[in-house]
Amino acid sequence: MSVRRLAKEQPASFAFSKDSQAKADWWKAKYPAVRKQSAVIPMLWLAQKQEGWVSEPAIQEIAKQLEMPVIRVLEVATFYVMFQLQPVGKVAFVQLCGTTPCQLRGALDLKAVLKAKIGDANHVSADGKFSWEEVECLGACCNAPMAAINDYYYEDLTPESLAKILDDFAAGKSPKPGSYDGRVASEPKGAIHTLTDPKLYDGSYAKKIKIPNLPEKPKTSKAKPEPTA
Repeated sequence: MSVRRLAKEQPASFAFSKDSQAKADWWKAKYPAVRKQSAVIPMLWLAQKQEGWVSEPAIQEIAKQLEMPVIRVLEVATFYVMFQLQPVGKVAFVQLCGTTPCQLRGALDLKAVLKAKIGDANHVSADGKFSWEEVECLGACCNAPMAAINDYYYEDLTPESLAKILDDFAAGKSPKPGSYDGRVASEPKGAIHTLTDPKLYDGSYAKKIKIPNLPEKPKTSKAKPEPTA
């Protein structure tokens, strides 16, 4: 398990924006007053969506609003890896999957592109726009290799397509997420090799199958009690 610590350099303060505070209040109202601490994860997420990462002042503000010890909020923030405890790129934050299926499909080549264009992992680029990290399986093995960029998945990547995506972000564009190999969702590449017969899934084959009647369970009579002496 990796050690997750707060960034050494922290902002002087944190405050939810008007919109973020309204959403935070909505989450708190979902729970009884004595259980409002249950909103800690949504509020941490709101803070991260607002600032890009979770700072110590944000943790303190959330603890104050939920009336819970700061250490309890810190425990949640450090436990869930979806919370970024260090600043990330303001334009594109890339999470490259480095697990076996993606490595077998070329993730190491993608890592080389990220190093060349952004720099070392877990560091923000000099202009503050980009950062990247290697993560464990993101659950899109069918479309390996892939990466999560900000809120979306970019799949079936090649060094060329990833470089083009990064260039588009740098140019202020919004590259389309999804497969970069032309397929829809996780459909197989090329021809379909399974479920080619519609009868297997349209219900027509099942209607032809006759289930035999099960034999009735034999009736059993209660044993007569033995006479007592």
